[in-house]
Amino acid sequence: MYLTLFFDGQCPLCRREIEALKARDALHRIRFEDLNHPDIAERFPELDLTLANRVLHGQRSDGTWLTGLDVTHAAWTLVGRGHWTAPLRWRPVKPVADLAYRFFARHRHRLSYLLTGEQRCEVCNHDR
Repeated sequence: MYLTLFFDGQCPLCRREIEALKARDALHRIRFEDLNHPDIAERFPELDLTLANRVLHGQRSDGTWLTGLDVTHAAWTLVGRGHWTAPLRWRPVKPVADLAYRFFARHRHRLSYLLTGEQRCEVCNHDR
């Protein structure tokens, strides 16, 4: 099973997580796609960019779409670290974790600045 992960490359914290995933993705099971890449809409016409910029999106190789922390858990599972994110999917924790994620997603640029001191990247490297 493979995953295409659509992320906000202008978000410093998002980029850090993507770099951590890339470093552990020795089997190249994850395809990373920056939502800010100039040709993203052309290459992925089925992706609702407005919605994907609000909530993390991923698509499995079988065509199944995932959103939010389900994408995060799927990605970390593919690189052998699913145990790090599994508690976020446990029944009693999932609703609270999803609520916290939605708050983070909505305010990710401000939170990134507060936590890293890095501003939103307006002109980012769009390597694939």
